[in-house]
Amino acid sequence: MAQTIAVLDFGSQLTQVIARRIRECQVYSKIYHFSTPAEKLREDGVVGIILSGGPQSVYAKTAPHPDPAIFELGVPILGICYGVQLMGHFLGGKVALSKEREYGHGHLTIKRPGKLFATLPRKLRIWNSHGDKLTRLPPGFVATAGSENSPYAGIEDAKRRFYGIQFHPEVSHTEHGVDMIRNFLVKICGARQDWTTRDFIAHAVAAIRSKVGKSRVILGLSGGVDSSVAAALLHKAVGRQLTCVFVDNGLLRKGERATVEALYRRHFKIDVRVVDASALFLRRLRGVVEPEQKRKIIGRTFVEVFEKSLRQIGHADFLAQGTLYPDVIESVSIAGNPASLIKTHHNVGGLPARMKLKLVEPLRELFKDEVRAVGAVLGLPREVVWRQPFPGPGLGVRVMGDITAERLGILRNADAVLQEEMMRSGYYWKVWQSFAVFLPVRTVGVFGDERTYDYVVALRIVESVDAMTADWARLPHDLLQKISSRITNEVRGVSRVVLDISSKPPATIEWE
Repeated sequence: MAQTIAVLDFGSQLTQVIARRIRECQVYSKIYHFSTPAEKLREDGVVGIILSGGPQSVYAKTAPHPDPAIFELGVPILGICYGVQLMGHFLGGKVALSKEREYGHGHLTIKRPGKLFATLPRKLRIWNSHGDKLTRLPPGFVATAGSENSPYAGIEDAKRRFYGIQFHPEVSHTEHGVDMIRNFLVKICGARQDWTTRDFIAHAVAAIRSKVGKSRVILGLSGGVDSSVAAALLHKAVGRQLTCVFVDNGLLRKGERATVEALYRRHFKIDVRVVDASALFLRRLRGVVEPEQKRKIIGRTFVEVFEKSLRQIGHADFLAQGTLYPDVIESVSIAGNPASLIKTHHNVGGLPARMKLKLVEPLRELFKDEVRAVGAVLGLPREVVWRQPFPGPGLGVRVMGDITAERLGILRNADAVLQEEMMRSGYYWKVWQSFAVFLPVRTVGVFGDERTYDYVVALRIVESVDAMTADWARLPHDLLQKISSRITNEVRGVSRVVLDISSKPPATIEWE
C-alpha cells in the first residue's frame, strides 16, 4: 500500500485540491475530519500531515481545532493559511486580525529557502485568502518568507519538521505551488512517489467487488466523462451485473440521446436502457426560476425515474453514480465542518430509504483530470475521455430563469454552433469547458432592414485543471467573431452574444 499523507479538513473549499495536488505528485493522500485523533493517524501509517485552510478565526468559539497530540506524532506537518495560524496558536505563537485582509494575488519574497522552498525562485506570485495572520512566531520557528502584508508568510521549525505558509500553494494562481507541495512530500516527509492511475484502478475494482458481491448494479448513464468512466470501471469489476439507464430528461444537448445510444452500443457491451422522461421533467420545472429549486426538482425526479425503471428492469441492490470530489466539496461539508455550501448536486448525498438501494460511487475521491486518466487506461475512446464536463441537471442550469421548450431550443442550437466551431478550430480539446448560457433578457437588434427584440446568449469558455479554480480562455478574436456571427444569423430568437470573462473564484464555472 502506498504511503499516506493526511489532509486535515478545517472547512476550506480547497481541501480537496490539496489532496489532488498530493496525488498529482504520485503520493497517496487521504482527507480526515479536523478532529481525527492522533492515534488514528498513527494507526493508518500517516507519514505527513497537512492542515488545510478554513473560514474561521482560531480564536472563535466555534473554531475547529485538531487533536493537540498530532504535534507529538513525530511526523512532518505543513500548515496552510488557517493551518499555519493553528500551529501558531497551539505551539506558543500569536495570531491577530490583520489590518488589511489579503485576498487574491500577492507577492512572496523567500528569505531562507530551506527544504520547503528549495530550488524555487526568490520572488513568486501567490494567492492569498485570509483575514488573520501570525504576528509572533512560536518558539523554535524562524521566518522563511514574507508577503506585502505578512512578514511570516512562510515559517519553519526544521528540527521538528513543522512548516507553515500563509498563502495557498494548491491553487493554480500560485507560482511553483505544486513544487512546494512536492518538496514537503519528498524532501521533508520522505514519501515514496508510488501512487498511480493503475494502482487506483486495482484498488477500486477490488473495493467494488468486495462491496457489491454478486448483486446487481444500476448506473445512470449520461454519456459524459464521469458516468462513462464509472460504467467502464464497474463493468471491469462486475461485468454483466451492471445495467445502465440513460434518462432523456428533456434537458440534453442537441442530438445527445442518439449519440449516446450509438456510442455505447459500439464501444461497450453493456445492457443500456433508454427512458424518455422529458415531458415529466419539463412539466415539473415549469415556472421555476430559483437555481437550487431547479436542482432539487431535477434530483427528485431523477430518483423517481430510477424507481420506475427498477420495476421494469427487475431487482437491483446498488445504484452507481459518477460523483467526483468537486461535486462533494461544493455540495456538502463533513459533519461538524464549517465549510460553506456553494450549490447542491443532484447526484450527491443519500437516497430515499424507500428505494432500498445502496450507493456505489467509485470516482468519489477523484478530480476530473484523474478520471480522464483512469478512462484512458481502461481503453475508452478519445471522444469520451476528453469530452468536456456537462452538469448533471443539464441545460436546466444553463437556461437562466423559467425553462420553456422555446428557450431550450434556442440554447441547444446556439450551443451546437459553439461546439461545432470549437471542434473545427481544435480549441475544444485545449480548454476545460465551453458552453452557451441562455439569458432571459431581450435586447434591440437589426436583422436585415428590420428591428428585432430578441434574447441574449452568453459564452462561457474556461481553462482549468480540476474545476476548483478556473480562468476564462483567451480565444482568438476571429474565432469568437465567427461563433457570434453564426449564432446571431443561424439561431432564431438571438440578437446578441456576450462573453463571460469571470474567473473562479469568485465566480463558479456554471452560472447556476
